[in-house]
Amino acid sequence: MVADVGSAGLSDGLVAVVKADCPTCALVAPVLADLSERVGLTAYTQDDATFPAVADWVVDDTDLTISWHLDLEAVPTLLRIEAGREVERTTGWDRNQWEHLAGVADLGPDLPAFKPG
Repeated sequence: MVADVGSAGLSDGLVAVVKADCPTCALVAPVLADLSERVGLTAYTQDDATFPAVADWVVDDTDLTISWHLDLEAVPTLLRIEAGREVERTTGWDRNQWEHLAGVADLGPDLPAFKPG
């Protein structure tokens, strides 16, 4: 899927959409923090502005504006934005897909390799 997300105000880089009331999102919360430090990440949170952390990389999306614009089917969803366009996405937690999309290795070494969203 390649979508124009410029009108949503999304910056280039990694974008995650999560919610506190999602077991898989809670599972990957440490991975989100890791990605924010290692490569930069913006996390849009659907139901709790303090999840997965109180940090400048976490954005309140409790009105679901971004989520609706991205036409999400499930969370967590990880996207790569380039030149204002979505170029890749993955839903749920799949270590191999997340590492590929993020361009990093060793994500969530203590987590199971896969958990659907």
